[in-house]
Formats: sequence, structure tokens, C-alpha cells
Amino acid sequence: MKSSVTFRGSIPVVIAVAAFALAGCQTMDSAWDSTKSFFGGSNVTLSGSQEVPPVTTSASGSGTITVNADKMVSGSVKTSGLDGTAAHIHQGAPGTNGPVAVPLTKGSDGTWSVPAGAKLTDAQYDAYKAGNLYVNVHSATNKGGEIRGQLKP
Repeated sequence: MKSSVTFRGSIPVVIAVAAFALAGCQTMDSAWDSTKSFFGGSNVTLSGSQEVPPVTTSASGSGTITVNADKMVSGSVKTSGLDGTAAHIHQGAPGTNGPVAVPLTKGSDGTWSVPAGAKLTDAQYDAYKAGNLYVNVHSATNKGGEIRGQLKP
């Protein structure tokens, strides 16, 4: 005696499972982007107490700076309580001053942004990974910097 099995009712289930599996593969593929930051964005809080030497000021700032694995930099900080004359990302460990790595562009309302296309050198990227980059904002009163915040990878 021959036995036959009919799968007509199972075909839609098989198709649905296959569709979900393929959709999952697409989602996994698009979720991995090697140009994205291994470290993510660095929330930064700027204050006069972090300047070297420390500055007594009521000014403050905060923002997010992102450094991608391809060394591209993006983000901005917003300041209040000062009329900034310049702002930069510098290379330097906490408690030390260092050279400019990326100049920031002044926008409206106390916002300073990383210009499009900004990229770190290999040495600057290594400094970032070690926690040795910082943002500071200069003013006419404090030409060396009025507020500062260390970037944390």
C-alpha cells in the first residue's frame, strides 16, 4: 500500500518562514556598516574647570562628537554664556593642552560644528581611542580657551 502526504496547507507557512529568514539576512547586512564608529558618539560636556589652567566662568557647553572607524569625524557642541571666537577639537590628555586636530565651524545660537569631510590622522585616531582628544571654545576674554570637554571613546 502506497502512502501519500499532501503539503498543500504547509506551502504558505514555508514561504512565510523563508521570507522572514531572507528579511532577517537583509536586516543583519544593513545593520553592519564598517564605516560606522566602533566607539560610537562621544557625549561631551564643556566647562571652565576642565581648561588648563582652569577658568572661572559661568559658560558651559554640551554636544556629541562621533568618530567613525574610517577616522571621519562629525557632530557639534552648543555653548551658552559666552561669545565664542573659535572652537576646535585638540589632541591632548586630560590636564594637558595640545595642538588643533579639527577646527569647528561657528553656526547660529552658540553652535559649533565639525565641518563636512573632517578626518583624523592615524595618530589623532589613536589619541581618540586613548581618550586624548578634547573640545574647547575660545573667547576674547580667554583666548587660550574658556570651556573644555574631554572626548571619551
